Amino acid sequence: MSWENVLGRVAFANCDPIFDGLEGDWKILPAPPSWLTGHLLRRDCITAPIPAADFAKHSDELLLIPKLGIVSQGDVGSVILFGTRPIEQMRDVALPSDSSTSRALLQWILKSMKLDPKFHERGPDLTAMLDESDGALLIGDRALIAARDYPDLVKLDLGAEWTNKTGFPMVFGVFAGRKDSPISTLNRASNDMVSQYDVFLNNESWRNQVIKRTSIKLGFSESRISEYFSVEVQNKLDDFSKQGLEFFLKEVCGMEKEITWLPSYE
Repeated sequence: MSWENVLGRVAFANCDPIFDGLEGDWKILPAPPSWLTGHLLRRDCITAPIPAADFAKHSDELLLIPKLGIVSQGDVGSVILFGTRPIEQMRDVALPSDSSTSRALLQWILKSMKLDPKFHERGPDLTAMLDESDGALLIGDRALIAARDYPDLVKLDLGAEWTNKTGFPMVFGVFAGRKDSPISTLNRASNDMVSQYDVFLNNESWRNQVIKRTSIKLGFSESRISEYFSVEVQNKLDDFSKQGLEFFLKEVCGMEKEITWLPSYE
């Protein structure tokens, strides 16, 4: 199958509302967030949700789909700093190898708190990370599960902290494509993903099916997954979220160039 018929997706539940239901029309390539950046640059897929920090690094080559993102408006529930001691007493923090946005955001937050722990990159396993460090950053489904199983170790929700400090939503992931990709194909992918997310938002029966599948996959109650999709993580990139994204790219990532957005042929 041609790469132009492949959609990359984060291999976490936060993208289920978009991609659940698209399997018949597209080949879906699931991977950790930071891996998707490489897949996109190598033309393994036509578009993918990648870490916002990776977009800043590769903005010369990439453009963004204007309507989609991985966004929190406060607590995100799945990007969490865990620890065995208070944040102010952490001597070192283990960072996961599967996301660049959360790593950059945590370092920015700790610097704003005038804290300077040592950072180590580790595989995303909470027990192993905390065996070696006072703190451990986890993202995605692993963070959701660990927060449920080890509530006493939860020290900071990064989405909530970003919003508390800046007033903006936090855009952890952006839907990107290569600038040299066929614009008509990118628009078809964009329209299909946006339409599928609209079905999730507006069709109660379908929404309940997606929630049920995700709850079974992760071992959570359907009410918890419904809360996660409605209160903590959304996939709509509205104008206020775009402002938050632009602030993050400039303030945290040092990106000075303007974002290139996919032109719509609708």
